[in-house]
Amino acid sequence: MRVKVVLELSNSSAGAVPQGGYRSFSGKVTKYYRKMSRLPVYQVILAVTGFPTFLFVLVKYLLAKQNSRYYSCRRDMARQLEEAGAKEQLHQSVLSSTQKKYAFLHKETSQEALNKEVSRAVEQRFSELVESELAKTPEGQALSRPDLASSYESWMESPLFFLFSLVTAPVMYLIILIYSNPYSKYIADRLVMMVFVIFGVTFLVFTILYFSPSDPAINALGELATPEQVQRFKELHGLDQPYLVQLFKAFKNIATFDLGKTYIGNEDVLTALLRKFPATLSITLASLCVSLLLSIIPGIISAMKQYSAFDYIFMLVALLGLSIPNFWLGLVMIMEFSIHLRWVPATYSAGQLATIIMPAIVLGTELSATIARMTRSSMLEVKSQDYILTARAKGLSSRRVTFKHILGNAMIPIVTAIGLQFGGLLGGSSVTEKIFNVSGVGSYIVDKQFVPDTPAVLSGVVYIAIIISIVNLAVDILYAFLDPRIKSKMKNY
Repeated sequence: MRVKVVLELSNSSAGAVPQGGYRSFSGKVTKYYRKMSRLPVYQVILAVTGFPTFLFVLVKYLLAKQNSRYYSCRRDMARQLEEAGAKEQLHQSVLSSTQKKYAFLHKETSQEALNKEVSRAVEQRFSELVESELAKTPEGQALSRPDLASSYESWMESPLFFLFSLVTAPVMYLIILIYSNPYSKYIADRLVMMVFVIFGVTFLVFTILYFSPSDPAINALGELATPEQVQRFKELHGLDQPYLVQLFKAFKNIATFDLGKTYIGNEDVLTALLRKFPATLSITLASLCVSLLLSIIPGIISAMKQYSAFDYIFMLVALLGLSIPNFWLGLVMIMEFSIHLRWVPATYSAGQLATIIMPAIVLGTELSATIARMTRSSMLEVKSQDYILTARAKGLSSRRVTFKHILGNAMIPIVTAIGLQFGGLLGGSSVTEKIFNVSGVGSYIVDKQFVPDTPAVLSGVVYIAIIISIVNLAVDILYAFLDPRIKSKMKNY
């Protein structure tokens, strides 16, 4: 289905639509409508988003089902099989096998429950038998079974109906358009899954905070607060309400993007997160650049010169990078480069590039060690494959083999590692942000956790869940551009 065709149809009158072009377009729409209507979830989506259209389709389907020659032949076949004793034979067979099953399992059941189970199984098997026998007859082979898709297809023969449905149910056609493209369908499915993840995270975090022994009112007002002040604080922030009421309010705030206000300072949480996000983003991007510079090329050289002096030294440095704690490295860099040498400022300041250098190096060092080790191990695995030997035997240059064939096929785990680390850094590195006095998301969540300031902590955790989900989605889509095998699977998604 093409957006251009939809626009042409919507901008032209019903009489001016070329019949051949419309038939081609309606055939494509019906094709995807039929695919979606086979799945119960999409049936519900189509019914809800295209209610007026679905009502017309449903009425036509019920009328077609009532007057259908297919169902008439099916009823005749069922009657013939019943008269031949097929249903009775099925009943005896299912009853015998069910009794043997319970006897083998040494399990007792009531006669009523046994009869219900046998009846369900007999009806299902008899229906399958009727369908099978009807399909063997010439008349049954010539008939088609009425369904919602065929009813929709008959309605779509009229351009007037399409224009009516396009006006009354545009969301349904938008969903069909998304479904028609495998990439947009994959992205839409992942975004829907992300919604469930967000609400699941909200439920878990809120429940943990609610049953936490720490009292936000006492922590916010201080130990000297009177019982009247504590009660007034709880009434003001809704902390005196039952658990389910507060949980529903938390879900409502997340759904409406109204994250509430903090207990201390009465600050809007969404505004605070948006204000602190640029600092976290700038440091994350800078640290990613540092890590890629320190990891990719050395990792490639280490893999191509396995067991060389460079390989041993590089792996030792990577191991040290993984072992050195961020807080220790940050404090050492402040002592050396800020206090002794006075090269760069010790604390972060928005808008000054020099203040990003040390936080980026601290975060990039650990990240580069992970990426470097992943690059080396992934390239060593690909390097030993038969197709690499074939590429060398064809006379390809060493550089071409290394960068196109080895690195190209080793990028999947490397990109995965980069994506996971990048998503974690976007969630905020609280330790590094505290050391360099960065007013970022990580330090903000940690500060609010000690209250605990439920709206701020809940919103911060949901933010991290959203960021990680979006980064993982981007990495999964990037797979299709790196590996043709994944691309072919996504085309058939």
